Amino acid sequence: MEHCAFDSAGIHTARIPLRATDDALHIDEPFVLICPTYGGGEAGKAVPVQVKRFLNDPANRRWIRGIIASGNTNFGEAYAAAGPIIARKCHVPLMYRFELMGTSADVRAVRKGLIEFFRTQPQDRP
Repeated sequence: MEHCAFDSAGIHTARIPLRATDDALHIDEPFVLICPTYGGGEAGKAVPVQVKRFLNDPANRRWIRGIIASGNTNFGEAYAAAGPIIARKCHVPLMYRFELMGTSADVRAVRKGLIEFFRTQPQDRP
């Protein structure tokens, strides 16, 4: 997602820590989660444990406004399965799905879509 150059568009970015021993990420503004899908087609393993840990913090979860998911179309019905799972559990829209690392068209679509999304969203606290 570094190719989307969100910071230059005024959209703050942060990466969820990979290890449980790393300092936790705490968010205090509206965000859209961009999440890979893991598990090779098993729904129970689709959402990375780091993302589960991040969203299990109510202070973070209250700010989520949408989800964008990546996946592998080889997994058929489980393609980008983390997206619908998180959308359902957090009551937010699944905004976009892309395969693997995405294409240049995905980069353009995500960048344009999130710039418009954040331009029109109220930024006040929930």
